[in-house]
Amino acid sequence: MKVAVGLGLMEFPFAGAGDYWRWVDLCEAGGVDSLWQTDRLVSRQPILECMTTMAALAGRTRRMRFGMNVVSLALRDPVLLAKQCATIDVLSEGRLLPAFGIGSPLGPEWQALDIDTRTRGRRTDESLEIIARLWREESVDFAGKYYRLTGASISPRPVQHDLPMWIGGASEAAIRRTARYGTGWQGGAEGPVEAGGVVAAIKLAAVEAGRSIDEDHYGAAFPFYFGSVSDSVVSGAMAAYAKRTNRDPACYFAIGDETAILDRVAQYVDVGVQKFILRPVGDGASVLAQTRQLIEKVLPRVGVKWPKAA
Repeated sequence: MKVAVGLGLMEFPFAGAGDYWRWVDLCEAGGVDSLWQTDRLVSRQPILECMTTMAALAGRTRRMRFGMNVVSLALRDPVLLAKQCATIDVLSEGRLLPAFGIGSPLGPEWQALDIDTRTRGRRTDESLEIIARLWREESVDFAGKYYRLTGASISPRPVQHDLPMWIGGASEAAIRRTARYGTGWQGGAEGPVEAGGVVAAIKLAAVEAGRSIDEDHYGAAFPFYFGSVSDSVVSGAMAAYAKRTNRDPACYFAIGDETAILDRVAQYVDVGVQKFILRPVGDGASVLAQTRQLIEKVLPRVGVKWPKAA
């Protein structure tokens, strides 16, 4: 077992950059495995742009890894994105964890940018092939429906010889995409039962594709909160999740004490997940307090329950 616990943000919950860096420094010193930023280009809520955030984290941290959960490939140029990932990986000395997906069809970007949501899958598949080839080949020619390249190259290439390519999504297409291109899978709004089904399906599809994915390269994400479900910040978040996904938030959120959070982690581990992105619920002050409790009360128990091999 190589169970690892990282932390993630979607909205920017802090009053300013100072509070954000205090949170980052707390995670770096506290043994958090990795930090993750959700990708969202168009929003009324404050949300950091994920690639810029990765570059900033490369300069601020020395130990932690970091990634985007997950960058919507159909909204970005694949050559530029490949170059950005390679640059950040070089400057962080190999700590970038790229994760890619097609993006939710409900996102505001598609209408705002006048992009047909029906093209997301094909654009994503072409982008994945382009990015993977640019990371390892001297010169890339590519002729697709949406992208055409002639003699494209990037330098320097990533420090990680096999830079990870984690794929998000739980649809049949996302499962096939992970089996074909991915080195890992990162879950989103799926509870343990759903995540277990996706993991099993990816493993089967990977065998059919003549590939394999490491056992510890399956990830899940869920919100956590030390407190009560009756707290307004939690009840509001759970109601929003239920409305957005038509899922039961009680099977997704981990609310209560450290045992409740550890039990939720164990439920995912039992179905084949070993990497985690936990999202603290609340505003800036609450996020700092929640993170501190996670570091002090949960991470030590994770290390005891699932000790890493020397």
